[in-house]
Amino acid sequence: MSAAPTTRIILLTGPSGSGKSRLSQRLGLPAVNLDNFYHDHDHPGLPSRFGIVDWDSPAAWNHNESLTALLSLAHTGRADIPIYDISTSRRTGMAHADVTGAPFVIAEGIFAAELIADATSHDILADALCISRPRAQTFIFRLMRDLAEARKPPLTLIRRGLGLARDEPGQIAAWVDKGCVPVTIAQATARVECLLRP
Repeated sequence: MSAAPTTRIILLTGPSGSGKSRLSQRLGLPAVNLDNFYHDHDHPGLPSRFGIVDWDSPAAWNHNESLTALLSLAHTGRADIPIYDISTSRRTGMAHADVTGAPFVIAEGIFAAELIADATSHDILADALCISRPRAQTFIFRLMRDLAEARKPPLTLIRRGLGLARDEPGQIAAWVDKGCVPVTIAQATARVECLLRP
């Protein structure tokens, strides 16, 4: 893909439950949920934690397939995106995304920072943001969402949630080291709105 991209990618990360998906919807731009690129639960060599697959490890996620889809969206406006069911931890199909004419696409998920270096080298990166909120607030929002969606058994969700809360400062620091700008929801909104101005 040698031609200049017609669409650029806004990478949006933050702890699970920090409001990434809700913000993406509110901004009104086409969005790709990077969680759809998880490996199936029976993929060989998946890491484990909290008695289940460690879904917070990049090793549980298909980096190359994610990048290929974003490059296709940036250069052609189209890509095939997996449909992933988190409750069963497997793909259930494929969806065709068409963002033709859109100047920006949001790619959101906890692994978005893993794509910063590649997106920069391929000249498709518009911005890389990391949502940061109080840990207690993120813990509550994450638990309420996961219980409502029956993502995993309740005790597993609580144990995982407490572990993620402990890890959160280090996690955010690592994403910032990879090139993300730490922002509140309001600051993220303002940065994207600035990109959209003529």
